This record gives sequence, structure tokens and C-alpha cells, in this order.
Amino acid sequence: MKYISTRGGGSPCTAAEAIKAGLAPDGGLFVPEATPELGGNMPEELAPLGYQERAARILTPFLTDYTAAEIKASVLAAYGGGKFDHAAVAPLQTFGDGFSVLELWHGPTSAFKDMALQLLPHLLSQALAKTREAREVVILVATSGDTGKAALEGFRDVKQTRIVVFFPDEGVSEVQRLQMVTQEGGNVVVVAVNGNFDDAQTGVKSIFNDPGFSAELGDRGFLLSSANSINWGRLVPQIVYYYSAYADLVKGGRIRSGQEVNFVVPTGNFGNILAGYYAKQMGLPVGRLICAANKNNVLTDFLRTGVYDRRREFFKTMSPSMDILISSNLERLLYYATGGDTAQVSAWMSELNASGAYRVAGTPLARIQETFWSGWADESTTAKTIRAVYEHCRYLLDPHTAVAWSVAEEYRRETSDRTPLVVVSTASPFKFNHSVLAALSGPGATRGKGEFDILRELSAATGRTVPKALATLEHKPVRHRALTDKAAMADAVRDVLHIVKDN
Repeated sequence: MKYISTRGGGSPCTAAEAIKAGLAPDGGLFVPEATPELGGNMPEELAPLGYQERAARILTPFLTDYTAAEIKASVLAAYGGGKFDHAAVAPLQTFGDGFSVLELWHGPTSAFKDMALQLLPHLLSQALAKTREAREVVILVATSGDTGKAALEGFRDVKQTRIVVFFPDEGVSEVQRLQMVTQEGGNVVVVAVNGNFDDAQTGVKSIFNDPGFSAELGDRGFLLSSANSINWGRLVPQIVYYYSAYADLVKGGRIRSGQEVNFVVPTGNFGNILAGYYAKQMGLPVGRLICAANKNNVLTDFLRTGVYDRRREFFKTMSPSMDILISSNLERLLYYATGGDTAQVSAWMSELNASGAYRVAGTPLARIQETFWSGWADESTTAKTIRAVYEHCRYLLDPHTAVAWSVAEEYRRETSDRTPLVVVSTASPFKFNHSVLAALSGPGATRGKGEFDILRELSAATGRTVPKALATLEHKPVRHRALTDKAAMADAVRDVLHIVKDN
């Protein structure tokens, strides 16, 4: 399997080379030259297997330059060893009327990013060896909250790597912030950015797209790479949990093998839902992929009209991991919607950078809308959904999953589609304790209370245990206090690496 850029530049490369580089040389994203087809019997074959074995089966056709032993060792290291607090790793909770929830937050940071970022460091370490890379890899990450902590935890003290995480100051939940600024590890650095997530993400992309900066680092023995979902090594592990969820539905007798299933995915950067698109292209019987957005509903507008326009007001919401106006992984979908027209994709991305908007129409838009549907939920609806689901189902949602649940109900009302439906749950409700407790007990429930008092009160009110990794934050010292302007992010990287700026 070879990988190429969505923008047509460079030569095809191996999976190891793509994972090591993160971003293609022309600024595009790596995609496989062809999507492997696994056949209709794959879910039945996966049903009796554990998550690690399922992962190895799905990953193998994409990682043809990795040996079976390397893949097996990687998935065992990522998903074994007690790192996940549920034996199923990604358990499926089923409700009535063909409604299920896929829980992706049982890993060490209580968010779905663990599903990929526990595996990526192993794939990258092997990639460095395969490509005989002698330089030290500097992982740059922009985060809206969950990616940062998951990447820090995954790459902590991994040999031949350093990791620098940029997060929007005041743009993440307090629990997310504490998870990052207390992070241990000799090779990790966390930097707050004056601005929102799009500012942080744009700054990281600018660093990657600056050949002079890359050369400057290269001369000093460093190589830039990414742990964001622009890196194929971040995206490919996410395909696994779509297959795993479907296999569990078959195993539990909820569906028959071959029956279509819809997935509802809360997403801002589009990587999570795009993994479901890959699963569908590989042969998984996926009907519709339903994109759930919050008030920053740029994706909903695009999927309904074909107009992508980030020139709009940015809102800070109770679902901050979706507070994004520039969805990087959408570029990969555009590549497939155009039948691989890299010139057109490049033109749209140039237009987005220059004017902040672009329009997709005709056949590409029709192809997108054949699979994707989108809705969004405002703050009031999100809070009401958290309370209603808890009262009626005794099930506790975080705000991102509540957005998805609400959009799932909206989809069924508007379309009358009764296809079995899986809501993808992306975070533990305890990561957003303020919002969840306020939704359950009213806005005054959190007023004047400390972060950990709220965690304990939410636990007492619902009978659920605070995840250990969150409960222990209370006594961890703050280790990272750096703050930078968005225009000075490259200098922040230089400071981390003790580099004097070239004149």
C-alpha cells in the first residue's frame, strides 16, 4: 500500500514514511492510493475476537510495510496492559428502538483520542526504524482539548521523540487544562495560545508549511511530525472501532450481518467521522454518516449547501472539542468526492486560505450528500438532552455526546429513517463536570464550587465513579505555564529545542 497527497505533489510513499512525515510535502494530507476492500463476511469474522485482534485485522491492509508481528505487538501495547478500564476497550451500550451508544472514553485520558493516540507512538517508533531515521522527531500538536492530553500521554518518554502541545488559552474545559499542564514526562511541553483552536491549528500548519523552518530544525538534528488527525497514523486506528461496533451488534443479535447501520458522530475536525467513511468504503454496511455539530456549525452548513465558510462568529460552547471552524480532514473527503482530482482540491484549499470560503457543487456535492447528513444543537438543547437522557435512560452523557444524541433524534424526526443507529460517544461526562452537573441540577449547582468538589458532587448525584486519572489531578503539581501569541508559535518551538533563531 502506497500513500499520496490530496494535492498531488511528491511521490507515492510507504505507510511508515507517511506516518513519520505527518503532513505531505505540498501541504496536503496523505491518503492511500486505493482503499482496501475487506468483504461482507468481515464483521462475522470479527465478532468472536477481542479488540486487539480486531484492530490487527483492520490495520493490516493499510500497513503493508509493517510485519504481522509488528502490528500485533503495537495493538497489544496500545490496548492491553490495563490501560483501558473496560475489557471490551470500546464497549457498546444498547437502548430501545435500534439505538446504541459506542463508548470510546475508557482509555487513560477519558476521551476517544486514546483509541488512536495509544497506538500512534508505536507505529511512529517502528516507522523511524524502518526508514533509518537518525534525527529526533518533534511532534507538534494543536488541540481543542482531548487530543493534547492523549498525545502527551501516548508519547511521554518515548525514545527519539519530543512533543509540543499548543492549546487555546481559556478555550478548553478546566479538567482538560489540568490534564495537560500537569503532564509528566521528560520529553513533553505544553504551551497555551492567546486565541482559539483555529488559531492554534493554523499556527501549527504554518510551521509545517515553512520549508525554511524545517531546514533550520533539520540542520540541528530535528524532524517535524504531527499527532493531529492530519497524520494518517492517527486516522487509521479510528476505522477499527466502526468495525468493532458493528461486530458487537451482530454478536449481540441486534442486527443481522449485512444489515445497514447509521452512525452519528460529534465532530469538529472531521477525522472521527471520516474514519467511518473509510469503513464504509472498505465494505462495512454503513448507511448514513450523520455529522453532529454545535453552535459552530460550519460543517452542517457545508454538508447541506456545499458552501464552506469559516468567516463567521466563533462561539465558546460547553462542547469545546467541537469549537472549530477549520476542519482539516474535510480535505480528504473532498479528494474522494472529486474522484481524486488533486488540482481541484488544491484550488479549494488555496481559496479557503485566501478568502476563508469555497463552494462545492455538482457531482462532488451529490457524492458527499449521498452518505453524509448533518444537524446541530445549541447550548440549551445540549443541556436539555443531558438531563432528559439521564432521567429517562439513567445514562450520563458528556456535552459532545449529547449534541450527537440530539442530532440523532433530529435525523429520525426529519427523515423517518428507522435504520439501526449508533451514537459515537467521545468523552467521559466527568471531563465536563461543570456543564453536566449544571444540566442535571440547574446552573446554580456549580456556583462558587471548586473543580474537584464538582467532580465529587457529580459522582454522588449519579452513583458513577470519577475516572481515576481525573480524580488524581487534584494533587498533581502544575508543570507547564508557557503562554504565547499565535504569531510567535514557531519561536516557542525554538525555545523548547534551545535553538537560537537564524538571521
